[in-house]
Amino acid sequence: MPEPTQCVVVIGGTSGIGLATAEEQLRAGRRVVVTGRDKARLDAALARLGEGATGAALDALDEAATHEFFEGLGEIDHVVVAVTGSTAAGPFGALPIADLRAAAEGKLVAQTIAAQAALKALCPGGSITFVTAGSSGAARPGTAGLAAVNAAVEAMVPVLAVELAPTRVNAVSPGIIETPWWDWMDDETRRRTFEDYARSAPAGRVGRPEDIAGAIGYLIGATFTTGVVLSVDGGSRLRPAAL
Repeated sequence: MPEPTQCVVVIGGTSGIGLATAEEQLRAGRRVVVTGRDKARLDAALARLGEGATGAALDALDEAATHEFFEGLGEIDHVVVAVTGSTAAGPFGALPIADLRAAAEGKLVAQTIAAQAALKALCPGGSITFVTAGSSGAARPGTAGLAAVNAAVEAMVPVLAVELAPTRVNAVSPGIIETPWWDWMDDETRRRTFEDYARSAPAGRVGRPEDIAGAIGYLIGATFTTGVVLSVDGGSRLRPAAL
């Protein structure tokens, strides 16, 4: 008899990396459940994903609603936590603390809530994969706030891999990926940012959401891999940032 179809929940799965991950997992033959805060974006994502995908409008910062969501799913196999917050970018001396607090709430706190709530539904030997960002180790001026938030998520990974075993816990740390996250920049600034990154990365380009989705798919299927933060940044970490 064929193996039962596994179920993957993608928190923050209605655009960018999360949506590409949902598509990748459907192609791998798994069932997918996606969430997003915006109902219209959720509906558009589900129409794009088609058969095998379901979803719910959910703000991962709503602790009670997130726990209720997972309690209603039954048993699941894998969780991908792709929610993110605001930018918290800019020179450290002028970084608004309100922006840093919002970024920490939107990513560190939201991802923690989602992972905690998922524990009720995860089957033995399942996995949790966080999506962080390469800013955590890039030492690029103007990204101290982003680095702090993403490094905080990454610091949990090895601890949780031991504490939650046999549940596997990993993270993917993307470099600059062309997603709607960058819409806070004007078109010209975004274009220059992408061009500068492409020149500095050995891979010679910015990333695409499917690049990260493939890495997440690897970690979902790699049953002997846990406690890992996987850098997927085109090699940009291999070259020091210009100071």
